[in-house]
Amino acid sequence: MGELILIADDDPDVAGAVEINLLLEGYEVHVAHDGQEALDVARTLQPDLVLLDVVMPALDGFEVCRALRADPRTMNAAVILLTAKSLSSDKLHGFAAGADDFIIKPFEPAELIARVRSVLRRASQMRDLSPLTRLPGNFRIATELERLVAQPEGEFAVLYADLNDFKSFNDHYGFLRGDEVIKFTAHVITEALASTVSPLNFAGHVGGDDFVVIVEPSAAEGVCAAIIERFDHGIAEFYDDADRARGYIEIEDRRGDTIRHGPVTIAIGVATTDRREIRSQWEASVISTEMKSHAKRRGRSAYEIDRREA
Repeated sequence: MGELILIADDDPDVAGAVEINLLLEGYEVHVAHDGQEALDVARTLQPDLVLLDVVMPALDGFEVCRALRADPRTMNAAVILLTAKSLSSDKLHGFAAGADDFIIKPFEPAELIARVRSVLRRASQMRDLSPLTRLPGNFRIATELERLVAQPEGEFAVLYADLNDFKSFNDHYGFLRGDEVIKFTAHVITEALASTVSPLNFAGHVGGDDFVVIVEPSAAEGVCAAIIERFDHGIAEFYDDADRARGYIEIEDRRGDTIRHGPVTIAIGVATTDRREIRSQWEASVISTEMKSHAKRRGRSAYEIDRREA
């Protein structure tokens, strides 16, 4: 299945025609019929692209676009606005709300498909998104940290998370199920991050089973706790029934010995400006990595916050 596209249009004829054309091109397509439904579906499905009619009941396209950009679960989705107006003021309004492109109604199917392909390709390149999790990658993470440390009196917390015993899980069940666990972890992180509202909120995928989250210092502990609760609640679903019932999997090591491995857990290390200044992205990385190492020693899902004074 191709990229996931959400169509939001209160005209069933337009929505149906767009859906058929996108399905024929191999995209996975979902349809919403008003602005609020579009926002709810987007938060659940986390689409790659949202096609938004500007004039809709409940919330108009501009309002939905702004809400998508403000939510960590949907902020990386590409957005194309569909409008019957070609006024420059409407385009400026749309771009200010965070839209990537406009399509003027009525439009030809060929134009629609060309715009969709172009916006998806450009958005992926510009936003440096992981093809697996659709979260920003290393370049965007570094850029965001550089921006924060450059701000005078800037306050932020960096959460560095990775999975314990993930290699054993991957070796036992294969990389395809391992990829599902990585996508699950990304979903857990963005859901937990959405529980706190702040323009500072950011989630990135370093690669493999490593993730970086940026929040306000006051929100760090709550977000860590929410990530762990959601992760521990859902990880069992990725195990076969027999392995889940006995609480471990068995892996043969290089010497041929059978080793038991418990469920995958998550460790989070936190670097925060709450008690001392962080002067560079490298310092944030070193501190959060050190704290993560302490969290890993707990032998379960855990977080550790740097509480040392400057």
